[in-house]
This record gives sequence, C-alpha cells and structure tokens, in this order.
Amino acid sequence: MATATPRPRPQIMTLTDAAADRVREIMAASDKPVAGLRVGVKNGGCAGMEYTLEWAEDRKPFDEVVEDKGVQVLIDAKAMMFLLGTEMDYQSTTLKSGFVFNNPNQVSACGCGESVQLKAAGTE
Repeated sequence: MATATPRPRPQIMTLTDAAADRVREIMAASDKPVAGLRVGVKNGGCAGMEYTLEWAEDRKPFDEVVEDKGVQVLIDAKAMMFLLGTEMDYQSTTLKSGFVFNNPNQVSACGCGESVQLKAAGTE
C-alpha cells in the first residue's frame, strides 16, 4: 500500500524585497536579540480591524513561521485566516513610509488607510 505524500501547506504571507530589506535593517539596529517580526490583526479603527506589528523575542506555541528572502516573520495564530495570501511590502514616499499589506482578504479600508475590513480566507 502506497503512503500518501502530504500536500505542502501554502505560505501564509510573502514579502517583497523592500519589506525584507526594511525588516533586516530594523533587526540589525535592535539593541536586544529578536526572533523575528510578529504580524497580526486586532479589532479597531473605523473600518473594523488593524494590522499589528511587534518584535518577537521568542516564538509563541501557535505562531506560524514564515521565512522569506532571509527574514523570519511570525504570524499570530488568530490572524492566519485573515492574512492567507497576503504580500507585505514597504513603501517610502515624501510624506510617509511604512509597511503595506496587499491582502486578497481585504474587503475595504478607511479613508486614512489605518484600518481595514477583512474576511477570513475562503469565505464569500
């Protein structure tokens, strides 16, 4: 009897070169060791949800680890279904700079761009 080969799990998130470079720059400037950047979502803002970013000193038991372009990003377990298929970018303009999330699960965003409305991946 042949054994089934497990299907590879899809990567929750990818990073652009600009995002990976910026994460690497910030990590290099840190005065304490960090395991990676933790990305999550929380309820808040006028559109309903906000992306969260924090330096992780260690990996939590249910974090999803994404390694892309030499950078380790930890995805908070509660955010996985909202971030599936997301590309994280870093953009810098004359007026502002920061991480931008190109998320196929985003339904809408507020006018200022600080909060978004998200649906769980695979739901209509």
